[in-house]
Amino acid sequence: MSMQSVASPAIYFTPPTRNSLTHIPGDEGWPVIGKTLEVLADPKGHIEKNARKYGLVYRSHIFGETSLVLLGPEANEFVLFDQAKLFSSTHGWGRILGLLFPRGLMLLDFDEHRLHRRALSVAFKSGPMKSYLAELDRGIAARVARWKTRPGEMLLYPAMKQLTLDLAATSFLGAEIGPEVDEITRAFVDMVAAAVAVIRKPLPGTQMARGVKGRKRIVAYFSEQIPIRRAKGGEDLFSQLCQATHEDGALLSTQDIIDHMSFLMMAAHDTLTSSLTSFVGELAAHPEWQQKLRDEVSQLGLAADAPTSFDNLEAMPLTEMAFKEALRIKPPVPSMPRRAIGDFTFKGFAIPAGSMIGVNPLFTHHMPEIWPDPDSFDPMRFSEEAQRNRHRFAWVPFGGGAHMCLGLHFAYMQAKCFARHFLQNLEVSLEPGYRPDWLMWPIPKPKDGLRVTLKPV
Repeated sequence: MSMQSVASPAIYFTPPTRNSLTHIPGDEGWPVIGKTLEVLADPKGHIEKNARKYGLVYRSHIFGETSLVLLGPEANEFVLFDQAKLFSSTHGWGRILGLLFPRGLMLLDFDEHRLHRRALSVAFKSGPMKSYLAELDRGIAARVARWKTRPGEMLLYPAMKQLTLDLAATSFLGAEIGPEVDEITRAFVDMVAAAVAVIRKPLPGTQMARGVKGRKRIVAYFSEQIPIRRAKGGEDLFSQLCQATHEDGALLSTQDIIDHMSFLMMAAHDTLTSSLTSFVGELAAHPEWQQKLRDEVSQLGLAADAPTSFDNLEAMPLTEMAFKEALRIKPPVPSMPRRAIGDFTFKGFAIPAGSMIGVNPLFTHHMPEIWPDPDSFDPMRFSEEAQRNRHRFAWVPFGGGAHMCLGLHFAYMQAKCFARHFLQNLEVSLEPGYRPDWLMWPIPKPKDGLRVTLKPV
């Protein structure tokens, strides 16, 4: 398969006719809008109701197209591991992210994806990661210290969003970015919001128009900075990518760096905001676990102003288990789209090329036959013993196969570093009887910002 064919939608597929999918059970709902509003209102309830009615493979109609939903660990492995190279991520994610984050790593396929992933992986090796940890550690410590001086009630999600934006700016772009940081950050916020906007065209006054304008600002900034970073180098992720090369020794092109930086900052920021918010929310709701993790942090023996090392992070297994459990309950990417580029059969159903396919981590992560009492918070599900006989695609918050999240170790590093400073300095709780309501799609976020109470330890 040539790289030219990877980049060319015309070569890949003709969407199947509606009649070619009617042998698959399901309900396409209303004309034009289909089941879109139901999915947006309650994605978890909607998909569980359909699974009970139709089974683990069913047909639906969302976002203007008939699509097929494949559920469970076997479906996750079949589609995400994709041994036969049947599923295009380019044509799955393209209509959602293509206008604002074109040719990001998640939007590339097969040989082209492999080549770019290999070039980008240099930015996530041990040396650069130590540099990122030092920057993250300083930024998190400063922000937590500020929270400690203002105890009482706080809206957790917006506070976490500001923290992750600040951290992305310093560890991704470098601490010396200067006065442009607020403008660049605003442009990213507009791009991310536009990626999930209902109106998909950049009409005047719409979120999509603001997102397209934000992208122009980001492109201008990166284009101006790339030759400067190539000349002087640096430890931040942007400078690392400016030095990255393909297998033949050629530097990544200016456009490649722009596309990858835009995508990586988007992917790291919104998913991490969601994950850290749900993690802290679970600790607030389960004080016994909060104390267990605080005890683990205490055993590190670190003074309040001591830096966090990789060895410290390695000595926090309970914290990692609790973070994994938070990702199970609220996976940061609840559903993952692909486009079939060849005919295939799954669970006895013949499915034609061109079909839009979705797998659903949110559903898999709550299957009671895999996760008893699935809505309860129990980090012991991630002990070595508990994981031993579990299907390897039963827990997929970072995807799987060739498209497994390149930054997953960065996410663990940031979560554990955050937990170290937060738990060492603050106690978090919820008001009695308060149950935050979450919007679960496209990236989980609490509808009211998640009200918590902070108290200095």
